[in-house]
Amino acid sequence: MRVWRIVGVLGVAAALLTSTLPITAAGASAVQADSSCAPDPSTPLRQFRATWVSSVVNIDWPSRTGLTAAQQQAELIGWLDDAVRQHHNAVVLQIRPTADAFWPSKVEPWSRYLTGQQGGNPGYDPLAFAVAEAHKRNLELHGWFNPYRLSMGTDLNALVPEHPARQHPDWVVTYGGKLYYNPGIPAARKLVEDAIMDAVSGYDLDGVHFDDYFYPYPVAGQVFDDAATYAQYGAGFPTVAEWRRNNINLLIQELQHRIKAAKPWVKFGISPFAVWRNAATDPLGSDTTAGVQTYDDLAADTRRWVREEWIDYIVPQVYWAGGFAPADYNKIVPWWAEQVRGTDVHLYIGQATYKVGTSTQSPDWSDPAELSDHLAFNATIPEVRGDVYFSAKDVRADRLGATSLLNSNWYTRPALIPAMPSLDSRAPLPVRSLRSDRTSTGVRLQWRATSAETTSYAVYRRDLAAGDWCADNDARNLVATLRSTGGQQTYVDTAAVKGHHYLYSVTALDRTWNQSLPIPTISAG
Repeated sequence: MRVWRIVGVLGVAAALLTSTLPITAAGASAVQADSSCAPDPSTPLRQFRATWVSSVVNIDWPSRTGLTAAQQQAELIGWLDDAVRQHHNAVVLQIRPTADAFWPSKVEPWSRYLTGQQGGNPGYDPLAFAVAEAHKRNLELHGWFNPYRLSMGTDLNALVPEHPARQHPDWVVTYGGKLYYNPGIPAARKLVEDAIMDAVSGYDLDGVHFDDYFYPYPVAGQVFDDAATYAQYGAGFPTVAEWRRNNINLLIQELQHRIKAAKPWVKFGISPFAVWRNAATDPLGSDTTAGVQTYDDLAADTRRWVREEWIDYIVPQVYWAGGFAPADYNKIVPWWAEQVRGTDVHLYIGQATYKVGTSTQSPDWSDPAELSDHLAFNATIPEVRGDVYFSAKDVRADRLGATSLLNSNWYTRPALIPAMPSLDSRAPLPVRSLRSDRTSTGVRLQWRATSAETTSYAVYRRDLAAGDWCADNDARNLVATLRSTGGQQTYVDTAAVKGHHYLYSVTALDRTWNQSLPIPTISAG
């Protein structure tokens, strides 16, 4: 390699992460600032990418009850490996589908969706296994909890005798063919929070996640029977609707406080039905005519949770196609962008993979490009920081080739999870003692951790022959992220072409994805 090709390379390596870093005089001429350095929206450096893995009625995992522990573990590893192949960086795993548990809970029984029998011990700790295997792949694991749903049936006596609902049948409401805890009873709310905090305290979860179920969706001709509870606890609230919204607000506020008191870095996110209120109902609402409005029908004031910053991220389930008149994707997403603007709440979009090739609601779901078009639209809205797909089995099914098209258009590179400065804004110290060696399998990088706060690493690579000196403000040079194992760390770049000289840089990342300055090394050819 000619000497002039590497003059200033090491001097500018730190500047390659961000154009705002100082650049040494020796390396100034090597740093590009032309239009070719503009960030590519198809390869963002930071983007939340996840799939929901559902356990209720064995939608995704386990695929059926009665599997052995080894079979369950193999299935879960398959879902995690799917995420890695698709350059996702998180998984949202349902671990409390019906007031039960996918871990040995101190509060509630084992889930029936593991063994077929509520209370049946699966022979291992599924949540501990999930956390360990996700982190091994440097995936965040967000535990998905359903707060108030007790059973998919109506027989209270079908629950195990020691179930809290059996001990407190006065907490239970039958509605729409299911059983629910009554959200208006303070003791029931506390039990729900205690059940969730049992998992937060005992496991290295990255997030606590709710979907769209609070008060149940309306069922024609049925009444959610909480009149007596309102009479007992509703003083100061002129209507049942206002009291119900306050009950859910209390759950959100209290749980946020408890999570942060225990583990400040654990994120709290909610994925609601995407219509807060229609504009015809409330001028602050979205330009939609949806039949359900979370504020009115589910007692979920989702807009307030964002504006008050009671949550860390929101994932509205925008499960409609662009141009669908009652609820247009291209109108709802900008509405949510407006709600998060000026707050610390991150906006990710819930995507309806399950509708691709199956929905008669709109002909657009017969178009393989519908989901890919959603991400193209999202790329024009800075507030949108990622997407979550429902559900894992539909992503894997790849109907119409829609998942493959999405991945080839938008997920060709890895991505870092967006940092949350509101949780922590201090970057870890850089790595040290970075060196590279050419081996028979590629270029081997080795380095040592400097900071105890380091959770993972990012590896960037430039081919010196290409003359790319752009700042790393997208992922074009991001080769991989990997979990820290402590002490000496090794990464082998098997894609490195023999005879090529590369500039590698490695950064340290903490558990909220703050990134250190890069440390560079040049590989031998």
